[in-house]
Amino acid sequence: MLVLLGTVPAGIAGAGGSPTASDPAAGSAGALESTAVSTATAESSAATKTDAEAAAMAEADDILHRTIELRHLPDRPDVYEAEFTFDIPEPMSSLTVDLEDEAEVQSTDGFEATDEGTYRWTGDGEAPSIRVRLPADRTGTGARVDSSRSGYSFVDTGEWGVVPVPGVSVSYRREADVSIGIEETVTVDGPGATGGDIAVFGPVTEYERTENGETIRLVVPEAADLHEDPDDILEALGDASDRLSIAPSDEEVFVAAVPSDADWGSRGLQYGAADAWVRADAPLSEASNVWLHEYVHVHQRFANGEVGSDAEWLVEGGAEYHAASLAYEQGLISFSEFRDHVERGERSPYADGVLAEPETWGHERTDYTKGALVYGELDRQLREATDGDRRLEDIVRTLNAQDERVTAADVLAALEAAGGNELRASAERYAHTTSTPEMWSYYEHQATFGQSRTATTSGLGDEPVTVDGREWERWDRAALSGPATEIGAGDVLAVPARERVTVPVALENVDDRAGTADATLQVDGDVVATERRVLEAGERATATLVWTPAKPGIYDVRVGGDRLTVYVRSTPSLTVTDLRVEPAGVDPGETVTATASVATADSLPAAGRLAFRTASGTEHGEPIALAPGETGSVAAELTFDDAGDYEISAGERTATVSVGGIKSTVESMPGFGVAAAAVALGLAVAISTVGRRRH
Repeated sequence: MLVLLGTVPAGIAGAGGSPTASDPAAGSAGALESTAVSTATAESSAATKTDAEAAAMAEADDILHRTIELRHLPDRPDVYEAEFTFDIPEPMSSLTVDLEDEAEVQSTDGFEATDEGTYRWTGDGEAPSIRVRLPADRTGTGARVDSSRSGYSFVDTGEWGVVPVPGVSVSYRREADVSIGIEETVTVDGPGATGGDIAVFGPVTEYERTENGETIRLVVPEAADLHEDPDDILEALGDASDRLSIAPSDEEVFVAAVPSDADWGSRGLQYGAADAWVRADAPLSEASNVWLHEYVHVHQRFANGEVGSDAEWLVEGGAEYHAASLAYEQGLISFSEFRDHVERGERSPYADGVLAEPETWGHERTDYTKGALVYGELDRQLREATDGDRRLEDIVRTLNAQDERVTAADVLAALEAAGGNELRASAERYAHTTSTPEMWSYYEHQATFGQSRTATTSGLGDEPVTVDGREWERWDRAALSGPATEIGAGDVLAVPARERVTVPVALENVDDRAGTADATLQVDGDVVATERRVLEAGERATATLVWTPAKPGIYDVRVGGDRLTVYVRSTPSLTVTDLRVEPAGVDPGETVTATASVATADSLPAAGRLAFRTASGTEHGEPIALAPGETGSVAAELTFDDAGDYEISAGERTATVSVGGIKSTVESMPGFGVAAAAVALGLAVAISTVGRRRH
């Protein structure tokens, strides 16, 4: 069943993420810009990073670092503590934090309360923090669950606890030409474990398995009596990672086996980007396999945002169907058990509801039952129509790549594009009326689902990656220095935030029959671009996929089996070491060239589009990237219409050009002189940044 993370408080832009639970039984132009971000969502720029990544980015001045430290309070099992600590980058002139409604503030350091109920950074302290207490025991799973459902979704007994990592919304002001990324690290103070969205308190044992580049962490509290062997659970989930083609793999999936003696409202819950809990007594050898059900939810990325009510059934119906199908394919259940489970959707009251109209459902589990049957029937028809080349997982992958809210119209369009008009008509009949398909037979299943896909390959093409249309260098990590040699996988790139990045993809049909090849660009587990090509046997093709990264950070980029580690940076990652202007004097209307020598500002790869500022405006140089320790230069052409001496600044360097040969007062930026920043930077911002300069 689908649940929601905390919604974004009023006045904060964006939307809350939408984790899932299951029970298988940019601002305006100007020198300063304001930005509001809900970091409760699972966007890449607010992702929980590895220790190595977090340590490496700690010195970066284009990243807002946030650490959440969770504390178990055994003597107060009704609440737990969370302490938010912020490492604020220099270009950020203000920061306001909006906490969850349930959070009770215990103490602050460097923050003050506002009349709006938020907390404003005072400008003091190197690591301002807020310590809060939150309710540990939570019932229901959010707005998408019937309010009559009882039982815990999170609970703390004092001996152990399973709690949600609290979300927080932030709004801030920054220099206009600087992008700020958000990196988050979540830790548990004391015994326990966390995946970044769910935390477990108390002694635990961890088990791991890596499949297809995806690490699955199974966390078993000491208080839990696990019904299955941990290796068997990991084998089932690893096999699902190999078989399931809904989406490319996440870097890490966190699954907690929670003690079964609590009054849980469901047998499992998937929450956040890739975290879930499952009752420890859940068996593997059943069609209603909760371990697999929650794992499928992790890969339904389209459900991380709001889903139209006419398409909600696809979330639980798809997870329920895939869980049973994977259990059958893994030999955990027989076909008769698989058939009996799926065909429940034929019976009343489930069959009486219209899937696209939740208000018509006579039973709260209609999406699990009739939804699973309809999902499976559409999968079967799609496979038949394409001789096994396409399956419903491909439709979900298309939906995962969609930025907007997914609705029934999107689902129908994707089905028609993949399987034709007849498939769309079937979807309209079974999802938008009370019509219900019949469960197929064993022989029909073997004939249809036994067909293999056309064998195709995809990976990075031979053409260069481009940024803003320019060929871009990518580095062999072995040739780099510093932390970049140890972080991520594959070659390394540094690209400026908010620039268009084009990635070449090579496709090949290695089969003896025609089929479809998918070019997919994945960033930190999210499909950001995809393209489908029909190729004849042996045919090769190329495609280009586009990604425009909005926020600085370290990103894992995948194309097929190939990986890149991409550092998205902003101008604070560059230090201007020299600025010269040629010629030193010109007539009005003539052009001068300002050239800035630049170096990396920290030990990481750097990138940005440097701003050259004058009293008459700002010009930007071409984007540049530097390997750690590398130097380079950026140039911009400037024109002045009136006679006088003009000051030009880039970074913290300045130079002067004489226009018209008349010596006069230097035309510098109002209120700034040689320490100029943006033309219209307010004095208050200048004061707030002075004194926080890092050396």
